[in-house]
Amino acid sequence: MLALPLLGALALAGCESFSGLSSAEKDDTALTPSQSNLTSLSAVVEKHPDDPQAYNVRGSVLAEAGHTEEALADFNKAISLDANYAQAYSNRALLYRQTGKLDLALADYNKALSIDGAYAPALLGRGIVHREQGRSTQALADLNKAIALKPDNAQAYYQRGLLYQSQRQHQFAIDDFSTSMGLSPHKAEPHVARALSYLAVGDAKSAASDLDDAVQIDPGSLQAWTSRGLAYERLGQKDKAAGSYAKALNINEKYEPARAGFARVGGKVGQSYQTF
Repeated sequence: MLALPLLGALALAGCESFSGLSSAEKDDTALTPSQSNLTSLSAVVEKHPDDPQAYNVRGSVLAEAGHTEEALADFNKAISLDANYAQAYSNRALLYRQTGKLDLALADYNKALSIDGAYAPALLGRGIVHREQGRSTQALADLNKAIALKPDNAQAYYQRGLLYQSQRQHQFAIDDFSTSMGLSPHKAEPHVARALSYLAVGDAKSAASDLDDAVQIDPGSLQAWTSRGLAYERLGQKDKAAGSYAKALNINEKYEPARAGFARVGGKVGQSYQTF
């Protein structure tokens, strides 16, 4: 059985992406921002300076590009032009959440849902905030409703899986991660998350299989390589474990779970190890 402190060290933090254009966010699909996008969107804003949707759209692209202050200004402007614009509140909440301002995010999600109680992206976002702030009951209620409204949303199942995982309800977590993977198979995070729950219930073989997939989907994932090292360590395959921990240390040589794992399996710096 996986020791709980190590599972905690490897635990995932949920995330969501900006994509909220016009009618609804697709929380499992991010925009690919470019300077041409921003230039054309700015031209729309200049042509329609009183259109809140123009600011909301540009704000979403700016946020995705990492221009936090400019995005915030656009969402503020959209809200000032339309005080009942649920999507702009939800987008601003996501920006606050991604910058660690959870109380401001919660207030904006609450406002969005007071305008439109069936706005699934706000339910998902508020559920994440509730989970991150330790309100499991409220988080589950929001995530359940988000899934009922958008049963094809991979992110919602992933987030509910993280909630179940934090409560050690690992079979429920595994089921939700499996659904998320089926809906969005090319994301590494659900594979890593399901592997952690498999490790927690003592199924290192299934965990290793998930993590083989995860590191191929995202070869730069520190989490995936470290977790894979642990899975192969549990299976007694020390070379594969050492190789995985070494890959993690190549990404971040100071990452303590990888350093400790590499030492446990007798890893030696400078030596080559099998990874597959």
